[in-house]
Amino acid sequence: MGMKSKIALGAVVGIVVIGAVSANSGDSGGGSGDKGTSASAEQRSGGTKSDGASDAKPAEDKGTEKASQAEQFKAFVQKNGTPQEKEAISHVTKVQGADEQNDILDAADVYTDFTGGIMGEGTAPAKLIASAFADWKQSDNGLVTVYDADGEIIGNGNF
Repeated sequence: MGMKSKIALGAVVGIVVIGAVSANSGDSGGGSGDKGTSASAEQRSGGTKSDGASDAKPAEDKGTEKASQAEQFKAFVQKNGTPQEKEAISHVTKVQGADEQNDILDAADVYTDFTGGIMGEGTAPAKLIASAFADWKQSDNGLVTVYDADGEIIGNGNF
């Protein structure tokens, strides 16, 4: 086999592998032909698993399930945070990406009402916000970025 044929064959195999991986990574569990073997199929019917156990949240958490991500984050810090974290968290206006985690490359954004960018007043509280976020959410490879009111980055941290 010639060198060009080997390269072409390698490229075709690579494309097929990439296509297969991307087709499986975006699967939402709606078209599984094998019932009962995947984890998503076990949990699909009303929060009960195939062994009869339920993974439904306790009654006290059901109210926070409907709250926005920012409200859930603030509630967590109000319950578990330090006084400095509670003060810093009062400036949070919006949280995005906290509920979409895959432990591969998780990214969350926290927006605040601070002004002045990285040299402004919110740089120190941004580190407290990022630290509190890491206490709230855990990921194998997560990055939380804190923004000011103008959308400029004022801090970040791993979670």
